[in-house]
Formats: sequence, C-alpha cells, structure tokens
Amino acid sequence: MHICYVLFIFVNFLVIPDSQLSDKPLRIGFMQFGEHFIEELKARLRPSEVIGRHVKLKRQGREYAALSPFSNEKTPSFFVNDEKGFYHCFSSGKHGDIINFVMEIEGLSFPEAVEKLAGMAGMSLPKADPEAEKRAAHNKKTINIMEQASLFFEKALRLNIGKQARAYLKSRGLTGEDCKKFGIGFAPDSYTALFDELTQMGVSQAQMAEAGLIIIPEEHGKKPWDRFRNRIMFPIHDPRGCLVAFGGRALDETAKAKYLNSPETNIFHKGHVLYHYPQARKALNAPSNGARGLIVAEGYMDVIALAKAGFEHAVAPLGTALTEQQIHLLWRAGPEPVLCFDGDKAGLRAAFRSIERILPLLKPDQTVRFALMPEGQDPDDLIKDKGSVAMEDIIQHSIPLVEMLWQGELSRQSLETPEAKAGLKSRIFQITNDIKNASVKEQYRTALLAKFDKQFGRSSYKSGKNWSGKGSNKYKGHRPDKALQAKMQPDALKLVRERRLIGAVLLWPEMIEAIDQTLFSLKFSSNSCENIQNALLSYWQDTIAVEKRALIAHIEAQGLGKELKSFKREQDLTIAAMGGSGANMKTRINVWQSEAKAMELISVKGEHGASLIREERRGRMADNIRLEQREAILRFMRAKNSNQ
Repeated sequence: MHICYVLFIFVNFLVIPDSQLSDKPLRIGFMQFGEHFIEELKARLRPSEVIGRHVKLKRQGREYAALSPFSNEKTPSFFVNDEKGFYHCFSSGKHGDIINFVMEIEGLSFPEAVEKLAGMAGMSLPKADPEAEKRAAHNKKTINIMEQASLFFEKALRLNIGKQARAYLKSRGLTGEDCKKFGIGFAPDSYTALFDELTQMGVSQAQMAEAGLIIIPEEHGKKPWDRFRNRIMFPIHDPRGCLVAFGGRALDETAKAKYLNSPETNIFHKGHVLYHYPQARKALNAPSNGARGLIVAEGYMDVIALAKAGFEHAVAPLGTALTEQQIHLLWRAGPEPVLCFDGDKAGLRAAFRSIERILPLLKPDQTVRFALMPEGQDPDDLIKDKGSVAMEDIIQHSIPLVEMLWQGELSRQSLETPEAKAGLKSRIFQITNDIKNASVKEQYRTALLAKFDKQFGRSSYKSGKNWSGKGSNKYKGHRPDKALQAKMQPDALKLVRERRLIGAVLLWPEMIEAIDQTLFSLKFSSNSCENIQNALLSYWQDTIAVEKRALIAHIEAQGLGKELKSFKREQDLTIAAMGGSGANMKTRINVWQSEAKAMELISVKGEHGASLIREERRGRMADNIRLEQREAILRFMRAKNSNQ
C-alpha cells in the first residue's frame, strides 16, 4: 500500500479492523467517497453526538466520559473529545473517530459506516467516478517523483555543494538533526542538477514539468531548466501527509524572489494546504497537548522555531493571507486556532484583513484568537531573544476575535461626536451581517452592542436626585417605605434569579449533566419556572444525551410554548447574568451554581441574604474586571496609540 494511504489513515484515526485491511477494499472506499467528503462528514458530526446515541456520556472538563461499550467495567475508562475528533477506550485500547466507532459498535464495513453517518449529517453520497482511480494512480506517480526530488535535495545539503546552505541554517539555530526532522534540503546553483538526476531515474520531461520541478521554455530547441536553484528547500505536504510541493528560500540576498513556491499542479493547490499541517495536527491531538487549536505563524522558519521550542502544533500559510480552505483546515484540527501577527501597524492591518475573511465562516464553537507579537519581532526572533516562556505568555494572553473586531472598529476614526458614534453603531450591524450562522451573528451583535453601551451609553442617574441632577427629590414621598421595600426586594430578586437559572438551562441544555442534582432539587416560586423544571426532569429521565432541538420540542409538547417564548425574549439578560457572551461553559456552570446557592440563601434569610449576595456579586465582578485579559488589552492599546 502506498505511504500516502497509510498516512491518511493515521492522521485521521481511521483504524480499520484487521479483517478489512486488504489494500483493494481500502482504496476503493477512499476512491468512492473522496478525502473532501470524509473530512466534511467528520466536520459536520461531533463525536459526542454520534457516540452519545449508544453510550450515556457525562462531561468531564473538555471531554466526555462513560463506561466502555467494548468491555464490562464499573469505573469509566471511555473518553470522547469533540475538539480533537476522536474517542479512546483505556480498558480495551480501542481508539478512533466516528467512522471507527460505528464500524466497531454496529459491525459495519467502512462504506456502510460512511453511508449511515452521511444520512445522520444530511449529506448525499458522492456519485461513483470511474475516472477517480485512474487520476489517483497518475497522481501517485507524481508524488513519487516529488519524493525522489526531496531525497536529492536532502543529499545535496550534506555534500560540499551545500556548505553555504548549511552555514546559513546553522546561523538560524538549526542542527543536522533539525534538518533531517523537517526534511530540509538544498537545490544546487545549477540549471540542470535535478533534471539530470531524475532523467537518469527514467522520469520524463513532461512528468517533471507536471510536478512543477522544471520549466520547459516556449522557444523550440531550448533545454528545460530546474525551477529551484541555489535555494534552501522546505517540503510541503497535503493534509494526508503526501509530499506535493516545495518552498525554496534564496541564498542569494539579491534574488528577485526571496521565497519561491512550487506552481499549481494536479496535486498542489497553494490555498488548500498549510506548511507542517499533518505533523501539527498529530501534535495537537496528543493527550499531553492541552491547546484548543493550531498556532498560525507567517513563515517556514517561524514554524520550525516554534516546534523546536515545544509548540509542535504550529503551521504557516504559503506566503499569502489565509484562504477559506485553509481556515477550514485549521478548524478541522481544533476549534480555536491562534493567529500570530506582528504588533506594528502592518501586522494589525493584516490581522484586521483576516477578520474580514473569517467572519462569514464562523460557526458555534469555531473561532480564532490573535497573538500580537512585540513590534519588529516574529516568533523565531522572540524565542531566540527571550525563550519559549515569552512565546507561551503571548499565546496565553491572545485576544478573542470579538475583542479584536471591536478594537479595530474603535481605531478607525475619532469618536468624539454623536455622528461618529452613530456611525460605529451602524457598522456593528453591517459587520455582523457578514456572519452567516444566525446564532453566532446574534451573539456577536449582542456582545458588540454591549461594548458600545458600556463605553458610550448614557450615565445612569444617581439615586436620590431629581431630573435636574440636584440633591432634592420632590417625588420622595411616593417611594415605598423601608418596611415594604424589605418585603418586596427579596421576592423580586428571587423571581429574577429563578428565571435566569431556567433561562440558562434552555440556552445551554448541555450543562444539565453538571447541574442536574441541584436543578431538580430547587423549589421555584414561579409557576412557569416550576413547569419548565418538571418538563426538563421528564426529558432528562428518558434521554441518553442532551440535544437542544429535541429538548425544546419536548417542552413544547408539554404545552409550554408560551413560556418558552417569554424566556427567549430575556435571553440577552440571561447571557449577561451567566458570565457574558464570551464565557466558556465551565464559567457558566460555576456562575449557575453560585446563583442557585444565592436563590436558596434569599429564600432563607430574606433581605439580609439578598444584601450578602449583592456584596458577593460586586466582589466577583470586580475580580473579573481586574483579571480579564489585562495584558492583552494593554498591548492592544499601545498598538492603537501608535496608529494615531
């Protein structure tokens, strides 16, 4: 079996049972469906969604845990990770993706499992293409030629003709082992060195040209010449791990093109691949790696420097801005890639341009963060200057997309006049219209308008002052007396808190697994909250895994559609009460538990309990404000000031 098929299976965790490991069926399976179809299928279905139909999963941090479906056990040893797209069973040693699981649990063949999952995902199976196998066989030959060229370049680097190249690489901090690990080579300063080598191996001119390795002149009678000359060579692999192109860095500083990539070919499309992607994806999937996505740097040397410093999940585009296909590749590896940009004006402009490309593609649980480098330094420079700890600090303080978007809009113009502020508010609606996913669009609009109101909204009037702002208040006699206030406030506060607790569960029903005991033990004073609580309980008792649409349908079937609408109208308030639009699920669950505890405290202690909770909340809010991305915002504001 060709190595590309083996790597494809390894990278995507397609662990085929021994009985099905014959070469021909496997090839036919991939030929029938195609790499893009398989990747799209896995992108549409979360492992927890598929596996949760057979096993009762319970969330534990970023993963789900369950009793193994493959062995009898009393302690959970079966884990599912949606971010990384696989499951692992410690008791049986089984490991794989959703296709593996369906094959194992239902005894299906690879094509049968794909067909079943395609039905779940609402995807039509691709029609049979009789030419597909022929094209694949032809491309396999081209890939073999690329591999022979790579061996030639690696050999040339070790010979005397590669002395200058070795000196340059040594000056950049690379050892011989580093060059071997990353497949770095050298294209000699010759017009025919590679051409002569491949000709002796029986490769035709047409095959070399098709692979992008030589240039055949248009003028008849002139000999072809090598495309890459006097360049350090970096191999470029597609997502399956097949060598499809090269990037060459000129040793001659006067060369017209410092970096030169292979041209577009049958096996290489520049906007569809990322440098170091197969290796980075594998590193990200390692159990010891807690990152939520790949790191995106600018160039090959940045990626190598990051990998050497311990950030092996780093990739780079090939000299251009990220394309739509490359963004989807990033999300296939992990839900929250970090994009590195220089902190100077040019770097910020590039970051804002990338936002324009990313916004229409956003989906729930798919976003990006921005790591702004110190001005004038790339990751390679920073790691050499201050070490991996400095790079780790920048990644840890990377800026969420929504904050980057907001800061970019603030820096576009002076906002001293009402007209300018109105223009900013209008742009918020225009920008969020670019987001195709309705739920993400709603969340972004809510978050950005909240930022606008916080920075430019009207100041609230202080209690005890009249409309003129002076201390007297002629309506003072119409206020409730203190005894009445003491009775009203706890009841009103409890009702609001009840609605926020139920509203949060309706917005994020997946939290039920973490809060079920508390949720179903609460005593609600509101009939609507109590009715929804009972409906949630009946749904929870009869289901294996929570699914939002099914839950809503169940509640509506209980005749509670009107109550659902009332909670939906309050969802912005609920989001704000549960940590805001940027909060993760762990934070929301912690806030929910605190609010539930507070509700019980108010019930017991009345106004005194309400006062204690208000003080606790003020303290918690102050802590959050002090801690929330302090360093990231400071860096951003320094960059903003340099623009003005």
